[in-house]
Amino acid sequence: MRTATIRVPVATLWSSPDRVRPLDKPAFHGDVRGWVGAMTLDEREDLGGRTESQLLLGEPVLVDSVDGDFARVIAIRQSAPRKDPRGYPGWVNAEHLDYADRLPENEPTHVVAVAHTSIVDRPHGLIVHADVVLGTEITVAGPPVDGYLPLAPVDHAGVSGGYVPAASVVVRPTRPPSGAELLATATQMLGTPYVWGGLSPFGIDCSGLVHLTSRRLGVAVPRNADDQADASTPLEFGDERAGDVYFFQRPRRRVHHVGFVAAAPDPDGTRHMLHACGTSRGVVREPMTPDRVDTLVGVHRLG
Repeated sequence: MRTATIRVPVATLWSSPDRVRPLDKPAFHGDVRGWVGAMTLDEREDLGGRTESQLLLGEPVLVDSVDGDFARVIAIRQSAPRKDPRGYPGWVNAEHLDYADRLPENEPTHVVAVAHTSIVDRPHGLIVHADVVLGTEITVAGPPVDGYLPLAPVDHAGVSGGYVPAASVVVRPTRPPSGAELLATATQMLGTPYVWGGLSPFGIDCSGLVHLTSRRLGVAVPRNADDQADASTPLEFGDERAGDVYFFQRPRRRVHHVGFVAAAPDPDGTRHMLHACGTSRGVVREPMTPDRVDTLVGVHRLG
């Protein structure tokens, strides 16, 4: 089995090659912003069962096989125990892979802290990678130069050098985040369109919001909501605080939805959440609706 890293800012992970529609060509070729912007609401709602997740620049994968334009990979940084103990499986554009003799050994030093930024060839120079998104991890090689940080010659993200605006990245966190930090990071995503399998500020789903927020703050949580419930700490209702997460489940089904606690419950019991909502078609902060109240099964703490 070969190892590789993702060489584009956002690579979409498909359930199978035959599930890619003609209108999905922009995403297949790496233009996630253009893809989401061009889709109608009905076309976005038809993504269920087509898209599994997305992978960010430099994310390491195991390559199971290659079939024409597609490679079947295991995203080892996106835990999915119910699908594969090694990580999240799916298919990506084979051209989006940089092959390596082994996976990166050193931890990246920094992480993108804004919705999206660019990597350029020199300070104020030509763009090498546009739309490098929130949560992308990079390795910085030295002090700022004219407001830009130099990247390692062959850094964790598979980028052969380049520079990133210093204001767009922060040192990669090494301590557990507070609930307030988790909520503040998730709040950066307000208004992001709901996209099944999405994992970027251009389009995201409910568990993707929790996964990406946690990744930005240095916490590894699984990719899917049911696995996130298994990997987090249950609390008693009433003990929740902002930055915890609510889980939702219908009788005899698996957990199907997750959202951040936006504030402590009101005196009348009303709960508020920040989540990527398919019904609202985007990331919203709102009081819990009657349907959410009826399917609420737990409140947990991440980390």
